[in-house]
Amino acid sequence: MQLLKSIILTTTLVTSGIFMQPCFGQNNIYVANSGSDKNDGTFKHPVQHLEAALLRATGYVNKDVVVILHGGLYPLQKTIEINQVNFRAHSLTIKSYPNEKVTITGSSKINPVWQPYKGGIIQAKLSTGFAPDQLFMNGKSLPMARYPNFDSTARVYNGTAKDAISENRVKTWQAPAGGYIHALHAGEWGSFDYLITGKDDKGALTYEGGWQNNRPSPMNKQYRFVENIFEELDAPGEWFFNKTTQILYLYPSTGTNLNKAVFTVSSLTDLIHVIGSKEKPLSNITIKGIDFTQTARSFMLAKEPLLRSDWRMYRGGAILLDRTEHVIISNCNFYELGGNAVFLSNYSKNDTIRDNYIHTIGGNAIAFVGNPDAVRSPAFSYETFVPWDKMDYQPGPKSSDYPQYCSATGNLIHHIGTIEKQVAGVQISMSSHITVSHNTIYHTPRAGLNMSEGTWGGHIIEFNDVFYTVLETGDNGAYNSWGRDRYWRPERNLIDSIVAARPGIQFLDVIDPITIRNNRFQCDHGWDIDLDDGSSNYHIYNNVCLSGGLKLREGYSRTVTNNIIINNTFHPHVWLKNSDDLFEHNIVSLPYAPILMNNWGKIIDQNFFLSKEALTEAQILGLDKNSMYGDAQFIDAKSGNYRLKPGSPALKTGFKDFDMNFGVTSPTLKKLAQKPVINPLVTSANQGKQNQVEWLGAHFKNIESLGERSAAGLLDNNGALLTDLSASSVAAKNGLEKGDVVIKINEDSVNAVEKLLKAYQKIKWMGKAKLIIVRNQNQQVISVNFK
Repeated sequence: MQLLKSIILTTTLVTSGIFMQPCFGQNNIYVANSGSDKNDGTFKHPVQHLEAALLRATGYVNKDVVVILHGGLYPLQKTIEINQVNFRAHSLTIKSYPNEKVTITGSSKINPVWQPYKGGIIQAKLSTGFAPDQLFMNGKSLPMARYPNFDSTARVYNGTAKDAISENRVKTWQAPAGGYIHALHAGEWGSFDYLITGKDDKGALTYEGGWQNNRPSPMNKQYRFVENIFEELDAPGEWFFNKTTQILYLYPSTGTNLNKAVFTVSSLTDLIHVIGSKEKPLSNITIKGIDFTQTARSFMLAKEPLLRSDWRMYRGGAILLDRTEHVIISNCNFYELGGNAVFLSNYSKNDTIRDNYIHTIGGNAIAFVGNPDAVRSPAFSYETFVPWDKMDYQPGPKSSDYPQYCSATGNLIHHIGTIEKQVAGVQISMSSHITVSHNTIYHTPRAGLNMSEGTWGGHIIEFNDVFYTVLETGDNGAYNSWGRDRYWRPERNLIDSIVAARPGIQFLDVIDPITIRNNRFQCDHGWDIDLDDGSSNYHIYNNVCLSGGLKLREGYSRTVTNNIIINNTFHPHVWLKNSDDLFEHNIVSLPYAPILMNNWGKIIDQNFFLSKEALTEAQILGLDKNSMYGDAQFIDAKSGNYRLKPGSPALKTGFKDFDMNFGVTSPTLKKLAQKPVINPLVTSANQGKQNQVEWLGAHFKNIESLGERSAAGLLDNNGALLTDLSASSVAAKNGLEKGDVVIKINEDSVNAVEKLLKAYQKIKWMGKAKLIIVRNQNQQVISVNFK
């Protein structure tokens, strides 16, 4: 991968024979592929390159400059940098000409002369001066030669194998240097990437990397694959480039018309940088209506730890904003990118990322990340902390070098993290007062929205539609946060003691409350809302949680009120003493799922449960003395309309109807956006009436006849009988068979299909479970991965 370079546009007024002088009348500069950089940039005489237009813009001192690009493809050889030296205008707008498609790309077109190689593989000499990171055919990225082969139906990495780097397989590789290993974290908390450096004297594989996750672990034993290995070039669509011989190999798919195909290769990870300084941020810049595509992958550059979160990141992307004010990026398309789309770094104030379409990218869609030098007493790994006697006890940041009062609103984001798995639709770290509103985010390998730590709060998360999340990893949420701030330690007794000794220490970093309101969240492999490890100072209200429930791990001052939790429940985990947590006026489907709870916060009461059983179990715990249960009388639960009918008994608990206008608002993006699947309600009150359910792609029913009992070898009618499944179902892939009877999931007995689904709801965030089944009249234990 070629190292990132930047164009520093000169301020000299005489460059390449062009005489530049201030022009006070005409402030538009036109760009067209048919133009010439010797032209004056007028409509009739446009320049040819964006770089030339920006150079001309230096002549418009304190003027409002508009750079207008005519339709066409604009490949960049180097990253464009707009900085204090070359930005002299009052404002700068870079936009497309009306109704014309403008594409800025990090790739270069190649014209390979293909010759046969062998076994359906073709080859061509390619003298690029660099090793291509991505090969695109007709705008679509092709997979590098890999093992196992690309499988669009495989859940993780589009295909993984236990033997990806086994001794026997490595023996078949003659010169693997330059290949890559990709693997999930052993706990499935993100991913690791490694560059293969060769083999040692004993023939063992050597490699470097694995720094991408801030919680070190071995590679996952199952979820791993290798790529860029010549001997693995064995499937249609794959390619390999030999750096030594400069030969490009391709295994074309059947029916590929090589004469008409357009091939491009990428080398740049970043396209445009807007960079100011601490003393003078750049301001009043707008980029709108432009496509950004085909950048190189940046997974080996993700080295920087984001304090004690699980993340490490690369500060870059298709567009990087660094120390800026009043910058707007709107109505742009970002796709087929190797890394991040938009990254706001260090001081950024009042910047707006609005109504963009971001999809099919390797990294994060939008990231707000401040400077760790602005953090008081920072620590950078889960296990480390600043000793109490050396800690800075002044609240808030040390400087203003972080994103603040910025917004990400109205963006459509999906299919991100194609390689990097520790990514999010919107990522926030070391920032304050960020508004994330009306975004539609789905098909993410991990969180849809991620808050790395509490510094410095004040964020508003509202009206977002976030679903199909945590698809390739585990133990995370559609909305995920950590709160490993100054006060936090893994040992809860230490937190109790230090907070008792120094009241208020828990709010030194999260100085303003974080608000989560009027969102719809869905996560099948974690929680819909997951406040983990010390997350504190939250106001959570008016949200719909569709499947994963709401989790509060240890932390302080979380007010959770007026939320609707569908097909799941409230998950309180290991709360601290005197947490001041409050949970009231919520609608809850299933019984609470507490873990190691000795302290129950301030108030848990006046909630409405959808079954008597759920309320009874809460009251056995000493909670919800004034809560109620019954039919909430949703207007149309089947379609996902959870507004209440007039006279709903849930209103008597203090619950109030709220606005459910989730997701993007742009008519264009609304037409493109998917919506989450709405599942039938699962409650003790109504689910027990059902005899059949679908689970893991298979059909189960209650045991109802003596014949069914006899055939299965059961002593009674307890269990869920598997009646039908397809070979491609999750159930079949885990070894379940027609005729199996599930009688237990982990520690929960299954006496009917109702209990099957309820047990699953409790533990589905874990992604796996042990089932006790009856097969051929014998009990067996089977491990199931249901992600």
